[in-house]
Amino acid sequence: MKKRPLSNLLKLAKSESLRVSIRIGKDGVNTSLISELENQLEKRTVVKLKINKGMAPNKEDRKQIFTRIADESNSSVIFQRGNVAVFCKAGGQ
Repeated sequence: MKKRPLSNLLKLAKSESLRVSIRIGKDGVNTSLISELENQLEKRTVVKLKINKGMAPNKEDRKQIFTRIADESNSSVIFQRGNVAVFCKAGGQ
């Protein structure tokens, strides 16, 4: 896959046409969620993930969860707003 400039990735991440493809529910972050994110990142440039309401009530909790997911999946958070974050492969590829 070609490297894309960060500005193009941000435009893609902020696009309303990009749908949430992974949700974090009552089970929280587990190995199957990390595995699913890694699988999707093999096929797609970016993946949008959403934390269900009530799972992370404040901004700091959400940031910690998204950072943990990025670390465990060898990916990067390129955009976050509220309880939604967009991930790409580490290095912005």
